[in-house]
Amino acid sequence: MNNCKKLLALGLAGAMTLSLAACGGGSSSGTSSDGTSSADKVVYRELYSGEVTTLNYLTTSNTNEYAIGANVVDCLVEYDNYGNIIPSLAESWEHNDDMTEWTFHIRKGAKWVDKTGAEVADVTANDWVSTAAYVNDAHNDSGSQYMYDTGSVVHNAQAYYDYTAYLLTLETMGIATGENAVDEDGDPIEVVDPVSPEDIGVKAVDDYTLVFTLDQPCPFFLSILSYTSYMPVYGPFLEEMGDQFGLDADSLLYCGSYILSSFEPQYERVLTKNPTYWDKDNVFIDEIRMTYNAEANSVSTAMYESGEVDYVEVSSDLLDSMLKDEKTKDLVHGSRPDNSFSYFFCFNFDPQFDEEYEPENWKIAVNNTNFRKAVMAGLDRVKALTVNDPYNPESLLNNTVTPANFAVGDGKDFTQYDALKAYTDGDSFDAAKAVEYRDAAKAELTAAGATFPIKVLMPYNPSSTNWDKECQVIEQQLEGVLGTDFIDIIVEAGPETGFLSSVRRSGNYALLKCNWGADYADPQTWSEPFGEGNNYNFWDTSEDPETAALFDAYSAKVAQASAIYDDDAARYTAFAEAEAMLIDNAIIIPFRISSGSGYTICDLNPLEGEYAPYGVASQRYKYQKLYDTSMSMEEFNTAYAAWEEARTKAVAE
Repeated sequence: MNNCKKLLALGLAGAMTLSLAACGGGSSSGTSSDGTSSADKVVYRELYSGEVTTLNYLTTSNTNEYAIGANVVDCLVEYDNYGNIIPSLAESWEHNDDMTEWTFHIRKGAKWVDKTGAEVADVTANDWVSTAAYVNDAHNDSGSQYMYDTGSVVHNAQAYYDYTAYLLTLETMGIATGENAVDEDGDPIEVVDPVSPEDIGVKAVDDYTLVFTLDQPCPFFLSILSYTSYMPVYGPFLEEMGDQFGLDADSLLYCGSYILSSFEPQYERVLTKNPTYWDKDNVFIDEIRMTYNAEANSVSTAMYESGEVDYVEVSSDLLDSMLKDEKTKDLVHGSRPDNSFSYFFCFNFDPQFDEEYEPENWKIAVNNTNFRKAVMAGLDRVKALTVNDPYNPESLLNNTVTPANFAVGDGKDFTQYDALKAYTDGDSFDAAKAVEYRDAAKAELTAAGATFPIKVLMPYNPSSTNWDKECQVIEQQLEGVLGTDFIDIIVEAGPETGFLSSVRRSGNYALLKCNWGADYADPQTWSEPFGEGNNYNFWDTSEDPETAALFDAYSAKVAQASAIYDDDAARYTAFAEAEAMLIDNAIIIPFRISSGSGYTICDLNPLEGEYAPYGVASQRYKYQKLYDTSMSMEEFNTAYAAWEEARTKAVAE
């Protein structure tokens, strides 16, 4: 069966007042390789200030680098603008009953071309076998510490931190790394020989039939196929290039919607529409011209006003003035919030901070449910979010660990399943309830031998914009609700470099804003930070009987949910019940999602592009159109509301 959902033909035209425009972008006259007159070309222009170190999409996990690969090489599947998986280089697919064997039927007629557009070869199933062989070879790790073979799919080693949740899903059968490599805990990693693609379950049955064999059921397998390490590569060319592969535009081949026709470091990158692309009718921008400018952030607004660029990122310190400036106030708008990242506050159950912050007293407090609930109910998250978004902080609010609009099971958003619905539709902030929890906790903690006020060490990373201000708002607000005789929030700057290692992973905090990024389209990905051996909140190490029993119950529920692969409703119900345990007992406090690109001036409508909160879909220009001018705040908000409504209908189909 083909698992893609049908594309819902719902446009946003009613919400838009913009007209499609072909911007020349300074093109000269003449005719391009695809027969288009340069005077009629649609050219999108932007500045960039960070240069790439490689174009090798098979080994990089850097967004700035794989954004190029995402546009010049297609994946087996892609996404529509509502997040539905649709065919790409695989025209169709099916799986066996227990989802351990996935068969993809490769599109005939798709071509590999060089940077001039000249055809080199057909795209075939063998190209994914070549990828598997390459990324599983330790010699090709390009300095990365990790190379994993999961027994089902080869995963890009350098992307370990980004994709670790998926790697943990399947039993690791072999590890290939460089010599003297260590894992994230500093333990040595055994060096083993690379495994052949067939040994790890990647096989071309014929030129147009590709089979992945997994070592256990994986219902979300399709959603990992748009990561760079699952992109195809033409084997003979890869072998010819050797270690020169991906160094410049000449050392790549292209089968995506664009060709990297020009690549001059610290000068420009030009993506040109691929004339042989199998779906070129859905590529509406003829050329993407990116110009290097070390001062891009400071000069892009003036260049937009003079018609030289089509995109500006508006920094938070300039937002207010630009919204008041007659020249820019109707051009600035928000972006679609990025629900690929969830931010939540962790209570640390294994404090490793200095004695001056009273770690033993904190242990007594953190294992008290009413204490945690008092903090959770007393935290006004919207007030904290106004530090970063004073205009629409509610758009960033996240009431669960798993963001809304992330995963749909049996036609229903995960956060609307019964165990989570009350949180999704409500707000944890309740000052009156916080006082009730505080009073109950105070009596229980006094009996347990705790002293007051409870010292709460809350570090922040000084290199993260506005995190210090956010902490100060939280300190004032929480102490205002709960009283300084009960709680003492101690805001302290952590190191600018190595913050995660020295603070979160070391347990050097009491309360900390943490985050987790999604790796695939399934709620299981959001359970990973809270399992056994985690270095987020360490609740699995607690010796408190109540906390230990709760951790065991949570782990059992996650295991139960993970084992269900053939019933979406049952799987999602079980994962929702597991996540509800975290929130019901205030093990963590859900906070926010990412702000995406923040506020911008942009002549594209981002709601028309591919959408997925994982993989490379959000980096692609396919399906995007260029307009005469940028949307205003009101226009974007109207369009976004229409998109949300349309997406709800689309995912239910």
